[in-house]
Amino acid sequence: MDTNVLYYGDNLEILREHILDESIDLIYLDPPFNSSATYNVLFKEPGGKSSEAQIAAFEDTWKWGLESERALQELASSAIAPGATKEFLSVLPNFVGQRTAMRAYLTMMAVRLVELRRVLKDTGSIYLHCDPTASHYLKLLMDTIFGAGNFRNEIVWRRANAHNDPRRFGRISDTILYYSKSGNPTWNAQHSPYRDAYYTSHYKEDETGRYFRTVPLDAPRHGEGSPGLLYEWKGKWPAPSRTWAVRRETMEEYERRGLLRYTKTGTPTLLQYADDMPGVPLQNIWTDIPPVNPQAKERLGYATQKPEALLERIISASSNEDDIVLDPFCGCGTAIVAAEKLKRKWIGIDITTLAIGVMEWRLKNMTLAPVYKVVGEPADYAGAVELFNRDRYQFQWWAVKKIGGQPHGDRKKGADTGIDGYIYYMDEKDKVKKAIVSVKGGGVQVGMIRDLGHVIEREKADIGVFVTLEKPTRPMIEEAALKGFYNSPNGRDYPRLQILTIEEILGGKLADIPPWIAPIAASRQVGTKKTQGKTARLI
Repeated sequence: MDTNVLYYGDNLEILREHILDESIDLIYLDPPFNSSATYNVLFKEPGGKSSEAQIAAFEDTWKWGLESERALQELASSAIAPGATKEFLSVLPNFVGQRTAMRAYLTMMAVRLVELRRVLKDTGSIYLHCDPTASHYLKLLMDTIFGAGNFRNEIVWRRANAHNDPRRFGRISDTILYYSKSGNPTWNAQHSPYRDAYYTSHYKEDETGRYFRTVPLDAPRHGEGSPGLLYEWKGKWPAPSRTWAVRRETMEEYERRGLLRYTKTGTPTLLQYADDMPGVPLQNIWTDIPPVNPQAKERLGYATQKPEALLERIISASSNEDDIVLDPFCGCGTAIVAAEKLKRKWIGIDITTLAIGVMEWRLKNMTLAPVYKVVGEPADYAGAVELFNRDRYQFQWWAVKKIGGQPHGDRKKGADTGIDGYIYYMDEKDKVKKAIVSVKGGGVQVGMIRDLGHVIEREKADIGVFVTLEKPTRPMIEEAALKGFYNSPNGRDYPRLQILTIEEILGGKLADIPPWIAPIAASRQVGTKKTQGKTARLI
């Protein structure tokens, strides 16, 4: 099975077709929250100001329909879905309704969680990131799939400092449900630093300025006492109701290292220095990892972007180097970036080409850019045709991305402005310019070239790029030639209206666009957008 792979497509299909049984060490998933929000992907221009490029990637609105009906039937007949899961889903309509968004959401999550359990190793763990909208139902669902006895923690992460929510307490936390597949998961204890007041209250300061304390080396006896913990040490036995806390060989090691201190009665204690201690064992309420703020270096602008520190903590706790981390709802790819930093192997899945593009951008801009591959996006002309027939918006976004552009448009509004994307460039100082991209799949004709010419004039753009799945007709080529050239300040002339076929793009051809005066990384940026009085969340 390949690792360090980005899969484009439905994670249910990819899990079944590409991910082997018991092959994954750690799963983190941050699925849509069933919040009825519109997920818009927004960009920033290379110069930093807000861009016109905005894409409504999908709606976080779940509706009962053929897909959820099919998922329910698959679960009912599945050999790997636990009986408890089938029972849970059968009674669920009594609580959430027969054809409601919540039932659709939980059914679609159930069929995927069953597959995620299948691919998880016995020593593996799964972390499901959710909010109070459905966390209580998801926990019941997880209990039926992974077993209530394998529930390890409900982690509460403070994702914001304060909210002024009307007629309720401020909602500032997310829930992370942590389950293991068995009773013996991979575990690396995590610690948080001691508070300054803890040092003065629990430690003393020696002549060198180091904080130290001594801790008892005896412990309460249970029953007849633990084997190996009842022995004489330097003429001293533990009290009748107690045993030693460590075995003899450990006590001898402490003695060799000079770490034993004795009470007046001869009872050994252990010398501990504060700077040798790992800190306070981490608890299940996490308030020390702030959200990604507007000034953060890692910020992409996704309103739902999770901080790398959060994922690094989870990955460090429940996996080791070279283990495989899977994120089936990648979004902007924070789990993938964190896994790469921590020297884990990884697999990422997302259903939009936009998300795959953002993840590729993040990986390529890492200090040590990893070697990876993308599976599911068109690799040849037949694949491009298939993508167009399946989803013309995904096809447009993919085509714009292939030539280095940023997508533009709104699949919900349906209005065709003649602009499917922009390619930014700078051929004179402090002036960011853009070429307009139009993508067409079938039925191309000369009128489309004339339309793009009008768009160029309307937008006061210098260059237009017409991308077509079909070969252009001779009249189209002639009409494009009539638009002449853009005379760049860099001394070169560029065709004002260019035609690129998908076959040419797959062969490596790009639009003939002026280069930047100086190398500038065009950063993808996203943010919130007010729509009909509601703030849309982003993927």
